[in-house]
Amino acid sequence: MTVQTPITQALQDGTITRRELKTLMQRSDRPGLTRLIGWILTVAITGTLVWMSMGTWWLLPAMFVHGIVLVHHFSLQHECCHYTAFKTRWLNDFFGNICGLIIFLPNRHFRYEHCDHHTYTQLKGKDPELIELPISVWKYLAYISAFPFWRMKFTEIARHVVGRLSDDEKRFIPKEEYATVFWEARIMVLFYLALLILCIATGWTAPLYYWFIPVFLGEPVMRAIRLTEHVGRPNISDMKENTRTNLVTWPMQFLCWNMNYHAEHHYAASVPFFALPELHEKLKDHVYIEKRGYLGAHIDIISQLIGIKPRSDAPSEPAR
Repeated sequence: MTVQTPITQALQDGTITRRELKTLMQRSDRPGLTRLIGWILTVAITGTLVWMSMGTWWLLPAMFVHGIVLVHHFSLQHECCHYTAFKTRWLNDFFGNICGLIIFLPNRHFRYEHCDHHTYTQLKGKDPELIELPISVWKYLAYISAFPFWRMKFTEIARHVVGRLSDDEKRFIPKEEYATVFWEARIMVLFYLALLILCIATGWTAPLYYWFIPVFLGEPVMRAIRLTEHVGRPNISDMKENTRTNLVTWPMQFLCWNMNYHAEHHYAASVPFFALPELHEKLKDHVYIEKRGYLGAHIDIISQLIGIKPRSDAPSEPAR
């Protein structure tokens, strides 16, 4: 029996033609390199704000703004792991690894983990990136604080450094890639240790103010954004229901590399970021859209937590 995917359904009912889909899937270096130039300029601008704020009370807010931009390197890394940021393959590998180094997310491991996320989206016990609907508002706030995320991430990297994988990781990482994942973590940790030793030996504080502190300050914003993608949606395989598309402002679209069109991305993961707005126009009647954007998604989540709306993970009533 052939499994009918949502994009197959859209093709069959005429929502989008195969020619249109093939056109949308065409990759190109130019859009990615153009946005990368704007991206570097944005990082330079927010970094300049940090520099101008040194010695003032504005330093913490400036590092927070800079950190929001830095943690959105995840968006570029995500595109690179799909090989859709650029047409040239090595560009995706190069910038994916650079982004991973900046936000402490090993690129090869993330690619395998994310592949299973697309295969088993929102299915408990199968989706390795599943973020379950919190059991309370306090758990919700704890997740947004990013403390659970960092604890999980540092534990994961430490495990890889000593050559160990969890049972879940053994499920989505091919055996022939175990050594690569281990050495990826070891090289990253050696780089961070070497940088730390250099900073201590020379008194160089720039990495602290322009990188480490901003990333930790900005990560709660990324946690809040990641919640809006699937949390509060049903734990089922139907992509019409398990994933949100959030309509956000242009600056946020720029930062997230159009990943606010998340349902469309799950419908056709091979469509590059610059074609997602057009795919959205084709599929907008076939996806779940949160017109209020990220804020609306959080209102929906909180409404479920405090009982205003039924929880999406509540067991269904047995048929009578």
